[in-house]
Amino acid sequence: MVLHRTQANAVLGVFHFLFAVRFPIQRMQLVDDFGADDNASMAANNTSAFNCRAVDGSPGVWSQHSYGWAVDINPVQNPWVRGTTVEPAAGLAYLDRSKQAPGMIHAGDVVVGLFSSIGWTWGGTFRSAKDYQHFSASGL
Repeated sequence: MVLHRTQANAVLGVFHFLFAVRFPIQRMQLVDDFGADDNASMAANNTSAFNCRAVDGSPGVWSQHSYGWAVDINPVQNPWVRGTTVEPAAGLAYLDRSKQAPGMIHAGDVVVGLFSSIGWTWGGTFRSAKDYQHFSASGL
């Protein structure tokens, strides 16, 4: 996983604890292994960080992933949702956020708490789209 040097140690601490409590991470590879294609990485349920790309639907606006200031965890169990759009498509099975399944992230759980403890924001709290997989240092 590639992160900005100012964020790497804190995020390493978060993942160290997540592994210690056996929070399931389906896959963790560089997005480069998917041709830097965010959709392919998400479809493979890949937990990732750095990916130099624009914000989806906002050409010319760089994603926080471009700066190494964001992490996506288990995208299938924690999809991006805006209206009727769900990415990745396999995330449809996890739209019911009252469901408790391995790898899912919920408000107040250990994953959200750990990232919050290092000052990062969870995308599950976003007002317009819900980005349940996403954590960022900037809150975007």
